[in-house]
Amino acid sequence: MPAPRWIARANRYGLNQVTRFVAPWAPGWAVVIHRGRKSGRTFRTPLWAFHREGGYVIALTYGTESDWVKNVVAADGFELETRRRRYEVGSPHLYRDESAQGMPPFIRFMLRKVIKAPDFLRVDVVRELGKVH
Repeated sequence: MPAPRWIARANRYGLNQVTRFVAPWAPGWAVVIHRGRKSGRTFRTPLWAFHREGGYVIALTYGTESDWVKNVVAADGFELETRRRRYEVGSPHLYRDESAQGMPPFIRFMLRKVIKAPDFLRVDVVRELGKVH
């Protein structure tokens, strides 16, 4: 079971305010830039993302029902900032992996034993949009 929704709401106003500064450049972190399905507003969501085989795998620590997940699936893509680069990504694919294969050991431990979040989002890089300063 992913982290409870109340933690997600608390993080939106707490931890996310800190990680949004770290996520664009720190290894294992990224920022998903997406539009709201209803509001049309642009949102920036910091999270764990790992480069894998021509795309990225994102750990869904709050599960598949997060608004940002619904937004990117509905839009069939989004922009991703990671390691000081921005990418257009598409073909979002949700999947479940209880073993968290392909994740670094510490992240695998956190996802399996602490957070208990078995859901992931796989996206393909469509094109690199350039460096982020």
